[in-house]
Parts: sequence; structure tokens; C-alpha cells
Amino acid sequence: MKKIFLALTFVVSSVAAAHAQAPFFQGKTITTIVGYLPGDGYDIWARLLAAHMPKHIPGNPGMIVQNMPGAGSMIAANYIYNVAKPDGTTMGSIGPSLYFDQLIGKKEVSFDWAKFGWIGSTENTPWLLYMKADTPFKSIEDIRKATQAPKCSATSTGTSGHFIPKLLEEAFGAKFDMVMGYKGGAEQDLALERGEVVCRSLSIPTFFAREPFITWRKKNVVRILMQTGRKRDSRMPDVPTIYDLMEEYKTSAQTRSLVTAILASGDLGRPFIAPPNLPADRLKILRDGFQKTMADPAFLTDVKTRKLEADPDFGEQLETLAKEAVNQPREVVERMKKLLGD
Repeated sequence: MKKIFLALTFVVSSVAAAHAQAPFFQGKTITTIVGYLPGDGYDIWARLLAAHMPKHIPGNPGMIVQNMPGAGSMIAANYIYNVAKPDGTTMGSIGPSLYFDQLIGKKEVSFDWAKFGWIGSTENTPWLLYMKADTPFKSIEDIRKATQAPKCSATSTGTSGHFIPKLLEEAFGAKFDMVMGYKGGAEQDLALERGEVVCRSLSIPTFFAREPFITWRKKNVVRILMQTGRKRDSRMPDVPTIYDLMEEYKTSAQTRSLVTAILASGDLGRPFIAPPNLPADRLKILRDGFQKTMADPAFLTDVKTRKLEADPDFGEQLETLAKEAVNQPREVVERMKKLLGD
């Protein structure tokens, strides 16, 4: 009888030990909240991750994507920060420039940018400004001289659709009439085709990767007036950078500092985040899974099929960049408030 008791004790102990050693994510589902519409660049990258990242996470969890568009991904950011459980089962894909709204004191912000759990970014995102080709605006100089400002679309403040035109206005005196409130890229694409707007700023990788831009380029629907990279993109060798334009227009040193501080958000690329206060071991699991996915041949094949290019940054680096982003000198913050506050 004693031997039977000891055997049962051993079995129960073994089962308990095995259960204790089971990966946390086993049998669970990770939900990625995307702050933009289905089909946007953020959504495409999130779905690529969902297809490949689970196999690089111990326990091989499920992974799904949930779209929560609105206010330039502010709604999603607030949800991830305040509502989502900090247990590793929620990730987020949000715009890299939302911290602008925190710096300028926008009342809708209910997060602290530096306190998100930073998982990784799939690509860097320099931006461009395109203009409908049937308008008279063939250069930034044409916009400066215009008697009526061209209408540009944007989802919200804190997005490239808003702050790039504002920077061009500040640095070169090129006026734009901003049409705000679109939920995402698809709505803005339709707005241009309907003639509601004639221009927009968005990331260079998105412009060269998806429709309707591929067709628009073939049919010369739009022309590109400016790009924000330090060097000209090889696909746009004749398009000036904002740095070329600052040389041409003899932009002041103070304004150059403002431009540099704002464009630094592109270094955050397409960030994937977790709620604050996520246990360090689970954040590490997500970071490791992300990093392994970025080197996964099957993932990279899918990326190439989508006409994208993976140019990743990883969690620790993004965490440092995020802290630097919200630690701006007071004079830069005050100029941001004037530039981006409306």
C-alpha cells in the first residue's frame, strides 16, 4: 500500500512539474491591435507577423489581428495602454509619431510613450509628399506661390499626413489646406480619386508596395514632390529631399533642428508594442520571437511577395529611441506646439 501511495505521489508530482514547466503561451492566442484600416501598411505587416511569429514563441500560440482605426491610431494606443491586460496576449501596431501629441499636451492622449513595451519594428519609414498630376503644382515652389492652397488629406495630428505638410509650411512657406478625420489610407485614396483632396504624405515603402499607388504610378495619376530621407531613394532619383530644399531655401538653424527632431520619428518605423508593466520575461519572449521572425526565410519570402522590404529594429533599441523622443528640449516642444497643435 505504501508503494502504491508513493507511486501515486510521484505521478501527481510529475504532472504538476510538467504543468509548471509548460510555456505560458501554450494554448493561448495573441491579439495584435492595429490602429489602422485593413489593407493599410500597418495591417499588412501585422498579418505577416501573425502568419509566422507564433512558431518562434514557446508554446506556439495562436495569433490574430484586430483592427481598431481612428485618430491616427490614438484610439488603439490608448486601448493598449489602459485596457489591454499586461500579460503578453496583446500586442499593438501604432503610428510612430503619436508621441508628438503627448509632447504638445493633446487632451486625448492617455498614455506615456516611454512606458509601452517595445517589441520591434519591421521597417524604417521615410516619407514622401505626392500631388495629383492634373494640378498645377509641380514643385514646392509652385505651392509657395499658389493663391489657393492645395487640399491634403490626413487622419489626425501626430501622423505624417499632418506633420509633413506642416513642416513644409514652417520651413519653406508652402501653404496647405488640411482635410482631417479620415480613418485610414484606403479612405484617403478614395478621397483623392473623388477629387476631395489632391495631395498626401505617407511612407515611401507603402507608396511603392501596394495599390492603388502601383496603378497610379503606371497611369501618372500623381507626381512626387519631396522625400524626407537623408539620401534620395533610388526609385526617386530626381525628387529632392527635405534637406535639399532646406539648402535651397536657406532654412534657419532653429527650423532645421525642429525638422530633425520631428523626422526622427521615422526611426521608430512601424513599431509593435505591448501594454506597460508587462513582466520582463514575457516581453523578452515577444522580443525574441519578433527577432527570430525577421530572419525566418518563409517570412522573408512572403515579405518579398508583397513587394515589401524588411528593415527591422529590435525592442531594446526602440525603447531607447522612445525615451529620447519624449525628452525634447523645451524650445523644441514649444515650436512643436505652435506647429502641430491645431
